[in-house]
Amino acid sequence: MLVSMKTVLDIAERKGCAIPAFNVYNAETALGTIRAAEEARSSVILQMYSRLFSNIEAEFMMPALVEAARRSSVRVAIHLDHGASLDVVSKALRWGCTGVMRDASTSPFDENVRILRQVVDIAHAVGVSVEGELGHIGAAKDGVPTDYTRVDEAAEFVRQTGVDALAIMVGTAHGHYKQAPVLAIDRIREIHAAIPGCALVLHGGSGVPDDQITAAVDAGIRKINFGTDVCCSFLDGVFGVSRDIIAVDLFMKEPIEAVKRFCLSKIALLKAGNSDD
Repeated sequence: MLVSMKTVLDIAERKGCAIPAFNVYNAETALGTIRAAEEARSSVILQMYSRLFSNIEAEFMMPALVEAARRSSVRVAIHLDHGASLDVVSKALRWGCTGVMRDASTSPFDENVRILRQVVDIAHAVGVSVEGELGHIGAAKDGVPTDYTRVDEAAEFVRQTGVDALAIMVGTAHGHYKQAPVLAIDRIREIHAAIPGCALVLHGGSGVPDDQITAAVDAGIRKINFGTDVCCSFLDGVFGVSRDIIAVDLFMKEPIEAVKRFCLSKIALLKAGNSDD
């Protein structure tokens, strides 16, 4: 069933788990994700990057995602990831997202607050959850930041904006890591205690060692994003299929299963299995 992102994040807080947020790019990655969630009885978040809303992909994908979520036997939220502008956020709201992220993390604190307050006012008016980001989580190719989101600033940001979820900078980055990151687990725990009612989000989940993921969830992370590894699992599946198979629907069966296997592994790691029961 299609639900708000806050609905599944509240479940995560009650159960002490994290809900996986898988970036999807086409029907195959979405199918693999939903089939994994249904098999594991896990709530799940399907999300798409801002650029897909800026181009034409999301306009075609969103009706299919909304229908798939409605038909699903588990709770599914559909989320805009790293929304780059109010225009992109508006498209996400019109096309059926139940969660939106407006990423103003490169702006000064006061400007970040102003931008997110505006988005919260608009999104909450139509029952859509909002994610913000405090401390810019950059690309792994540029190195992993060693400065972390401050506890006092996180509490003040949530108080002033009213966001439902907050992505924090605690030692991760987007893309392939040059070396395995070590997360600031104590900082996660401190921020979790300081902002009850607001779910903590870990971006850059692809490539983070399992023990670090487990520790982050235990410390209070309630949503973890996986994008790069979804792409890799799908492409590995594609490259492994015989070119003798010409019918595209048959060709894509193994890539869908590859995505499903990957998603099942992360659902188990995040202790999200049976979170929908």
